[in-house]
Amino acid sequence: MAASTASRELFTEGVRAVLRTWPVLQIAVDNGFGGVYGQQKADWMVDVVQQYFHDNADLQQYEVEDFLTQLMDQEFDTMVEDGSLPQVSAGLLQLFDQWQQGALQQLQNTIQTLTHNKTPRAKVTAPPTQSDSESGEETQVMECEESRPSSSTIPPPPPPQDDEDGWTLVQRKK
Repeated sequence: MAASTASRELFTEGVRAVLRTWPVLQIAVDNGFGGVYGQQKADWMVDVVQQYFHDNADLQQYEVEDFLTQLMDQEFDTMVEDGSLPQVSAGLLQLFDQWQQGALQQLQNTIQTLTHNKTPRAKVTAPPTQSDSESGEETQVMECEESRPSSSTIPPPPPPQDDEDGWTLVQRKK
């Protein structure tokens, strides 16, 4: 197993690249789902996720998905239901596998691909509504718009929705 500090930092950069291109986390940070320290929580998540990989041998995809689900729920009050967890988890597992095999050039290439083909930042805005006194609903629906055309094959994330418990749901359009 590769053990040098430089190669471990390269894996950490890979985790950062994957998490920064994850629209669900991006929306959560940009819209304050994690509170005023949302960006710090996202940066902290990079360290926690890379440590999780180093502390647990032979991780399976469902374990990584469960870990990310727990982090998003606890830190951003967000339930991820858009189908992106398997993709993000598989990407992290691929990077860790490259790191473990010592394929550092391949790992660097993967990171560069992620950072160059980064998904555009989504803008989330509340639709125009009636005044609060006329509205009987407490739930606010937000619309997402991409800031520039996406070159990736990943569909844009659906708008987050608050359910009756106050949690923010992110779901894939059907």
